[in-house]
This record gives sequence, structure tokens and C-alpha cells, in this order.
Amino acid sequence: MSHIAVKNLAVHYDGYCALKDIEFEAGKGEFVAIVGKSGSGKTTFLHALAHFIPFSGEIAVPKNVGMVFQHYAVFPWFTASENIGFGLGDKSGNERVQIVREHLKLAELEDKKDKYPAELSGGQVQRIAIARSLAHNPEVLLMDEPYGALDAYTRDKMQQWLLDVWATHKKTVVYVTHDIEEAVFLADRVLVLNHHKFTKEFMVPFARPRHEEVKFTPEFSRLRKEIFESINSFEG
Repeated sequence: MSHIAVKNLAVHYDGYCALKDIEFEAGKGEFVAIVGKSGSGKTTFLHALAHFIPFSGEIAVPKNVGMVFQHYAVFPWFTASENIGFGLGDKSGNERVQIVREHLKLAELEDKKDKYPAELSGGQVQRIAIARSLAHNPEVLLMDEPYGALDAYTRDKMQQWLLDVWATHKKTVVYVTHDIEEAVFLADRVLVLNHHKFTKEFMVPFARPRHEEVKFTPEFSRLRKEIFESINSFEG
């Protein structure tokens, strides 16, 4: 049974077509990556799933959805602990403290709990943002190029960390990225968005748990090449 189901989705801005003829499904606990050129509608699709913007068509998605943005969506005047605990006001004091403690551990930032974002690395700050989303126990996690601003070494480490977190929590993830290698490494399926609609789907055959070594196999390179060619088979 689908955890997310989208039928005949379209998004228009002042007469401009941002998305059209979108059909999409994701199973519970599935990790789906979306790739495509800049301006193809990747972020718009996530915003429609989150009901941030008007759309036509049908979107069936659980009410409890978490969102992780490309740019660090943390409060610079809050510590790591305070950022993770933000929005947990409906919890009792003891419960809130326990949730924050668990998610500091998840983010591997227990020793940085009293640090402010300016005192942390980019990877650490983004782990705070992801941990804060997970602290609300969402059924679905939408991620919009969360590692786009990181250097290659940090990005690789963060990808492995995310896979470990996902293996533990098994949230349904829809992950937008411009990095084909990242999409193949993380996802169960990779969808190509071209000219404002999905044009190709690729199943990722690599067993889990996955580790960096899979990126250097001929099969990985072949799939990455096929996705690259699919993206570039459309003009524009």
C-alpha cells in the first residue's frame, strides 16, 4: 500500500507551468530520490507534497511530514539542544528533555549540545536540522538538497550517516538532489524530472546496508551513466 500517492498533479505560477501530469507513489519506509536539471521542478514537487503551495490534482500524504531544506534552517541564537527541542512545547518537560537527548545522540552531537550554529561545522549544523525534524517523529521526511552546500568529503560522511539513521527509523523519504551519485547511493528508486514531469524511473539494485565501496563498482558507474544520459536526453 502506498504511503504517498500523487495523481495528476500540476502547479502553475501566474500562467507558468512548474509541474504537470505528475503521477507518483512511495511505499512506507521507502527511500526515493529525485534528480533533474535546475528549474525542472524538483523543489516545487516537494513543496506541493508538503502543501506549502497551491496545486491541482490529488496528493495523499500522512499529516505528520518533516522537511529538511538546502539552506541551514536552524536558529542561530539557539544552541544545538534548543534547536532540536524547538516545537516540542506540547510535550511534558521530562519527555522533551528525553527526546532532545535521544536526538543529540542520533546527530552525534552530545558533546556539542551547548554550542551555537556559528560554532559548528556545516555538516554538524545540518545534522541538527535533520535531528529536529526527526524529533517530531514524522511519518514522511522530505529533503531538499540537504547536502548541497557541503564539501565533497563532508557530504560523503553525511550520506553514510543518513543511511544509518534511515536504517534505524525507516521513515519514508523523498530526497531531491542534483548529485546523481548521491541519489544512487542513498535511494531505493531514482526518478528523473525533466520539463516539469517525471520521464524515467530507475530501480537501484544494490543491497543494504550500503557502504562507500559500492560507488566504485562497475554496476554503480553504469547506473549513474544511464541516469545522466536520461537527464540530458531532453533539450533545455
